Amino acid sequence: MEITKAQLKQLTDSRSWQRGEDYHERGNVMSLLEDKDTVVGKVQGTRNYSVKLWVEDGELDGRCNCPMGQAGVFCKHCVALGLTYLEGGPKAEQKERTRGKKTAKAVVTIEDVRKYLSQQKTDTLVEMIVGQMMEDENLRRRLMMVAARYGEEGPNIEAFRKLITEATNTRGFVDYRSAYSFTRGIDEAIDSLEELVSEGYAEQVIELAEYALGRAEEALGEMDDSDGYMGDVLERLQDVHHKACVHARAEPEALAKRLFEWELRTDWDTFHGVAETYADVLGEKGLAVYRRLAEAEWEKVPQLEPGQMEKGYFDQRFRLTSIMEAFARADGDVEALVAVKSKDLSSAYCFLEIAQVYKDAGKSDKALEWAEKGLQVFADDADSRLREFLANEYHRRKHHDEAMELVWANFVERPGLESYKALKGHADQCKDWAKWRRQALEHIQGVIADEKKGKSTRRSYWAVDRDHSKLVEIFIWEKDIEAAWHEAQTGGCSGYLWMELAKRREKAHPADAVAVYQAQVDPIVQQTKNSAYVGAIRLIKQIQGLMKKLGKEKEFAEYVSSLKAKYKLKRNFMKLLNRVK
Repeated sequence: MEITKAQLKQLTDSRSWQRGEDYHERGNVMSLLEDKDTVVGKVQGTRNYSVKLWVEDGELDGRCNCPMGQAGVFCKHCVALGLTYLEGGPKAEQKERTRGKKTAKAVVTIEDVRKYLSQQKTDTLVEMIVGQMMEDENLRRRLMMVAARYGEEGPNIEAFRKLITEATNTRGFVDYRSAYSFTRGIDEAIDSLEELVSEGYAEQVIELAEYALGRAEEALGEMDDSDGYMGDVLERLQDVHHKACVHARAEPEALAKRLFEWELRTDWDTFHGVAETYADVLGEKGLAVYRRLAEAEWEKVPQLEPGQMEKGYFDQRFRLTSIMEAFARADGDVEALVAVKSKDLSSAYCFLEIAQVYKDAGKSDKALEWAEKGLQVFADDADSRLREFLANEYHRRKHHDEAMELVWANFVERPGLESYKALKGHADQCKDWAKWRRQALEHIQGVIADEKKGKSTRRSYWAVDRDHSKLVEIFIWEKDIEAAWHEAQTGGCSGYLWMELAKRREKAHPADAVAVYQAQVDPIVQQTKNSAYVGAIRLIKQIQGLMKKLGKEKEFAEYVSSLKAKYKLKRNFMKLLNRVK
C-alpha cells in the first residue's frame, strides 16, 4: 500500500500526531497485516484496539474502535499503525528479522496465507469458515444474510426478518462503548437490503425496511447513542426504503397512509418531511391522501393563545405543524402559512416567526405590525430576537431612537461581549457609538459592583461575573490590551482570558506572561491525568523560552526544582518534567 507521512499527518491534528508518533516509537503496535490496499493491526493503548487503514481512489482513510476512532476521528492509533507500516512493521518483528541468518523469514505474510488457502479443497475451506463463524457473531450474521439472499427459491424473507431481529436486539441495554459495534451489525443488514433492491426484490425490501425501522426505533430507547450511530442507521434505512419504493412503484395511496401514521407517531423523526422526500413516489394521488389525512388531524389541534401552555402530545403538534407548513410553502400561499403559524401564539417567538414570513414575502408593513403586536403582548417577557427584528425594521424606517431603545433593553438583559457587539452594530447606524459605548461600560461596571456587594437582583444565569471577565473580554475584542490587562489586574478574570492576555503580552511584556503561565500550571497538574500533564509541560516549555529571553535561566531551574519537590509523587508527570532541560 502506497502511503506517505504527509498523508498521515494531513488526516489528523497535531496532538494525535504527537501521541501516535510516541506510540510508534514505544512499540505499541503489536501486530500488522497487509493485503493489497489495506493494512490492519492491533495497537496497545488503554486497551488493545483494532485499527484498519486503506487506500480507496488514491485517498487514505482509517478506522479504529477506540472512542475517538468511533467518533470518526483519525486517531493516534491510526497514526501509530501508519508510521509502523512505513518503517517495515512492528519493532518486535524487526528484531526477529535481525536474529540468525539474514535470509531467515521471521514473519508470515498475507500472501503466505493466500497461497495456503488456494491449495486447500473447498470442503476444507468451508469447514474453516464455519468454524470461525461459530466464534465470530458479526461474521455469522454476515454469512447468514448472504445465505438468506441466495436461497434456492429466491430470498428467504422470513430468515431476513429473523436476522434483522437479532441484529437489533439490545439484550437489555447497549452502553456507549458498545454502540459502534452494535450499529455495525445493523449496517451489514442494510447492505444486504440494498443489494436485494438491485437484484430485483424491491417490493420485499419495502416490508423488511419498515420492519427494520421499527426495530431500530425500539433499540434507540435502549442504548446510549451519544455519538449518533443509530441516527445514521435510521437515515440509511429510510434511504433504502425510498429507493425500494421507487423501484417497486409502490401503490401511492396505501404508502401515503402508512408514512403519515408513522411520521405522526414516531419519537425519532422517522419519515420527517415525507411530502417532499416521497413526492416522486406518492405522486398526485398519494399526496392528496397524505394532505387529506394531515388536514383532518390539523383540525383537532387546539389554538394556543399568548402564554397558554400546550396540553397533551407536543411532538405530534410539532410534526403536524411542519406538515401543514410544507404544504403551504409548496402552494406558495403566504396567508395559508401565516394561518398555520397563527394557531400557536403562545410565545413572543411565534409572533417573530410570522413577522419573518411576511418580511420574506416582501410585506414589510405586515411584518412590522406582527412584530409590534408580539412586543406589546409580551411586554414583560419579550424575546431578544423579536426586539432585534423590530430594531432593524425601525432603523430601516429611520426611527433610530426607537431601535436603540430595544437594543439597549437586550444589552441590559444579557450584558456581555455578544450583546455589546450588537449594540455597536446598531449604534453605528445612527453614528452615535461613543455615547452608547460609554453607557454600556458604565452599566457593566455598575452590575459588577452590585454583584460584589451582593445587591444584584438579576437572575443568576445572566448575571455578570463578580470578577472583571466581561470587561476584559470586551477590551480584548476592541484590541485595547492595556485596558484589558488593567481590568484583569484590578478585578481578576477567568483562566482562559488570563491565558489570552498572556499570549498577547508575551512579546512586549514577557515577565507578565510568565507570571500568568506559572499561575496556570498548578491547576492543570492537579487534574491528575496524563493529558493534563502533557498540557502542563507544554506550558512549562513556554515559560522556559520566555525566561531565557529575560536572562533568567537560573530562576527557571529553581522553578522546575520547586515543581519536582511539590509533585514528586506524580510519577507520570515527573517523567515528563525530567525531560525539560
